[in-house]
Amino acid sequence: MRRIIVERAFAQPQTDQDMQVVADRERPCLSIYNVSWKRSVLSADRMRMVCEYEAADAETVRKVQRQAAAPFERVWVGDVIE
Repeated sequence: MRRIIVERAFAQPQTDQDMQVVADRERPCLSIYNVSWKRSVLSADRMRMVCEYEAADAETVRKVQRQAAAPFERVWVGDVIE
């Protein structure tokens, strides 16, 4: 499994409810495509977000995002450096 990064930008600050709606739509898609959500980081102004997933490849994560109607700017494969 690879670490996949999803970058998001929003036209307006996201509320907790906005994020929960997308998470609820995304959850069944993650299971279907064997993708695991690891963590998300939301900017202080709530206008940008970076999400980390574990999946076979970036295209699989793109499918999840599209099926869940979760807007994104970029999806790319990364390596974890600890």
